[in-house]
Amino acid sequence: MYSKILVLRFSTQTVHTPVVCTLVKKFDLTFNILNATILPRKEGVMVLELSGTKNNFKNGVQYLKNQGVDVKKASQEIKRNDKKCTHCGACTAVCPTGALYIQRPEMLVAFDQKKCSVCELCVPACPPRAIEIRPKTGMAFDFS
Repeated sequence: MYSKILVLRFSTQTVHTPVVCTLVKKFDLTFNILNATILPRKEGVMVLELSGTKNNFKNGVQYLKNQGVDVKKASQEIKRNDKKCTHCGACTAVCPTGALYIQRPEMLVAFDQKKCSVCELCVPACPPRAIEIRPKTGMAFDFS
């Protein structure tokens, strides 16, 4: 199974096209929508985890591009200000993937970037505002 987290940007012309449904039906891909927003000028941004065979994944991404969807691979970045962090664990309570967890026996908050889905739920959950997660989208695809 091949899986990547993608950032899809829909123009005003493509925002109403059911492209995710087509990815399932035509390319036998599964998806998990992690975040989605329709911007004021009716452009859309969606962060999703897309999974399937490598060949179907590649063909599905090409289909999205052919439909006018801007497709970028998302990579995660977490920044934590260690001076502000109190290791209270509030961020671990909202992390749906277990990327943020309590390291025992030290009882310190740890982060496994490979598990991060860029959902950003931990950012507002952090009482001292010591944690920040953001997707970087300026990367090219590498299917090798």
